[in-house]
Amino acid sequence: MNKVKEIIEKARMENRVYLLENEAKTVIREYGIPVTRFEVARTVDEAVEYAEKIGYPVVLKIVSPDVIHKSDVGGVMINLKDENEVKKAYEDIINNVKKHKSDARIIGVLVQEYAPEPIAEVIVGMTKDPQFGPAIMFGLGGIFVEVFKDVSFRIAPLTEYDAREMITEIKSYPILRGIRGRKPVDINELVNIILKVSKLVTEHPEIDQLDLNPIFAYDKGALTVDARIILSLSS
Repeated sequence: MNKVKEIIEKARMENRVYLLENEAKTVIREYGIPVTRFEVARTVDEAVEYAEKIGYPVVLKIVSPDVIHKSDVGGVMINLKDENEVKKAYEDIINNVKKHKSDARIIGVLVQEYAPEPIAEVIVGMTKDPQFGPAIMFGLGGIFVEVFKDVSFRIAPLTEYDAREMITEIKSYPILRGIRGRKPVDINELVNIILKVSKLVTEHPEIDQLDLNPIFAYDKGALTVDARIILSLSS
């Protein structure tokens, strides 16, 4: 897992505790967690090139160590269907960010595949318990996390039994199992993601917080659409 160490060390050298989104997604991808395809474009021409390589539609997001909440500053554009839309979105994102924070350091713009509509959105996260260490969280994701707070926790490292129990004990489990003619989600894939997050945070105690939200859950497979990793203050 040399690439993971390199990313963490680079952030440390730059006095950052927040990993950039492309860094966070690379970290989880290194652990076999399914994630949307992405590239970081540093010019508008690169954005178009990567969009065509990934395939339309795409999503564009600002990549900046000075912008944590991208949507709040107009730093996200979704469902872009062609070259012209990508060019306009790229310019709009850069202008929006500069308008809100003129001195923001802009690394580039993340070009990401536009994931198909899921059956359900879930979250897998981790916070450090001061006494017990990394606590893994699972629950219904997207906008519903803050509303329903329908989540379960276990202390890492986890077994497969732990991961399955976390999934089945949330109140929203019937949605994942399939109700009113809806297909069930791929529970095995969700178990797989939970176990890999457990492995990641156990092997890298420098990680203080982690949020994979939303994870789009399908009847076959899943995709992490957004990833956030925060390092501990001490090395």
